[in-house]
Amino acid sequence: MSDTPQVINTLRTKAEELSAHIKRLERALQQAKADLAHINASVMLFEAPSEGSEFPLHFNLGRLYRVREIGKLCQEALATGPKDTRELALHAIRAKGFDETDKHLRASIQLRIVNAMRMQELRGKVRRVGKHGSAIVWVAAITIATPQEPNPKISHFLFVNSISACSNRSSVGG
Repeated sequence: MSDTPQVINTLRTKAEELSAHIKRLERALQQAKADLAHINASVMLFEAPSEGSEFPLHFNLGRLYRVREIGKLCQEALATGPKDTRELALHAIRAKGFDETDKHLRASIQLRIVNAMRMQELRGKVRRVGKHGSAIVWVAAITIATPQEPNPKISHFLFVNSISACSNRSSVGG
């Protein structure tokens, strides 16, 4: 047998068990801290930052503007004349009171504006009139609409088809 008393052996064994338990708890604490950091980061993505604070690099812009609000803000800005995408973004940022110097926010909103303007272009509400550097210049469709004379071929086609449709109906009943 060994020269150390049984009490000391028992205490050393217990100390090793507690040390191993503490290491497991420390690993669990580290994991819990990492989980908390991830949850806080996720909350930041969906929560608008407080007034005057800087926007994070990754942020859900869908929470900043209501549905079609960017398009409406752009229409307001285009009412005064042609504007490029950068000017429209600056107008949208000012309308919400965000930081105009935040280049990440400005770039994200510019991408959103290009998408919104393309959708409005498909609806016939805006038109592209060129480029200013790398930015597209937009104009409201109302400001560039010019009165056009009716196309006589189309008018004649519509008139002939309406007459033939009427004659077909009268022949079916008679």
